[in-house]
Amino acid sequence: MATPTLDDLRRYAIARTLFKPTTLPGAIRRLGFVQADPIRAPARAQDLTLRHRVKDYRAGDLESRYTRLAIEEDCLVNYGFLPREHLALMHPREARQPWDADTRRKAADVLAFVRERGPVHPREVEQHFAHGSVKNYWGGSSNATTRLLDGLHYRGMLRVVRRDSGTRVYEAVTHVPADDSPAGRAQRAAALIDLVVRKYAPLPAASLTYLVRLLGYGAPHLSAQTQAALRLARDERLASCRIDGTTWYWPGDENPASRRHAPDEEVRLLAPFDPVVWDRRRFELLWGWTYKFEAYMPAPKRQFGYYALPLLWHERVIGWANVTAPEGRLQPAFGYAAGKPPRDALFRAALDDELHRMTQFLAKR
Repeated sequence: MATPTLDDLRRYAIARTLFKPTTLPGAIRRLGFVQADPIRAPARAQDLTLRHRVKDYRAGDLESRYTRLAIEEDCLVNYGFLPREHLALMHPREARQPWDADTRRKAADVLAFVRERGPVHPREVEQHFAHGSVKNYWGGSSNATTRLLDGLHYRGMLRVVRRDSGTRVYEAVTHVPADDSPAGRAQRAAALIDLVVRKYAPLPAASLTYLVRLLGYGAPHLSAQTQAALRLARDERLASCRIDGTTWYWPGDENPASRRHAPDEEVRLLAPFDPVVWDRRRFELLWGWTYKFEAYMPAPKRQFGYYALPLLWHERVIGWANVTAPEGRLQPAFGYAAGKPPRDALFRAALDDELHRMTQFLAKR
């Protein structure tokens, strides 16, 4: 295999994840994990990610079809949606922070209530128990019932059965006991490494290390095993090269220098958490400028805008757009890394096509 260049890695990073649009379950299975975010600007991140990869996808399709798909809301490196079979790699999950006796008692009472009632809205649980509020991680207050339900879900005792107007509705669940032998834990850790590498490759060495550290969210009880699996993967299973002082890794059965990774002519507006742009370290190495997600930053300090969607054309991310759609009418505001848009009729035509696709995506079925 020829040693890839940075240009090869750039094309490969795009082509391997922007695959030919397929079915919704097929796209989620191929991605392995779809990061979720509650902000709609103009749609949620999971919908913005899936619209490029699912035929005739509309905003909200994932939520409306969720109950009919073999997928789950759960954690991996962050919170999102993943094929149900991946849960066996992480559950039963052991939280890093154990509950105290009082919280364990309250959680057991809530779990018994959900088992008796079946699917429940958090409002029903709060009305029954009236747990009040608790101090949250940021020093403010949170609904105690919501925290208990979140904790039970995280520990694998509840699952999200659906959402009602965006609110999670829970039901009780029992996961099949995992093989907890040293060999079984090592096998699950190796599978988790493979999952994140196949989603985010090609990865700079520092980003690969960071991703494995983030697996401590989805599988905190396998921390030692994922670190060992990472060392083994780097030594034996992953392919790599070194370019301008950075070591890059990717799955050993893929060829970044393949001619089939040639870019197409489309313009795409990507979600801030799309696999193409998720890794900000890789972003800067591949495209030569720094992109920031600024939704939680005070407005006066923003450079790109509240919810800037990276703008991909050919094999380059050349800028960004903030998109609103009041009364269904698309209103994009663009910015460009070079300070101005390409002076190319093909670019303008491709951008118009993308805005048309975005309008269709936001339209109700």
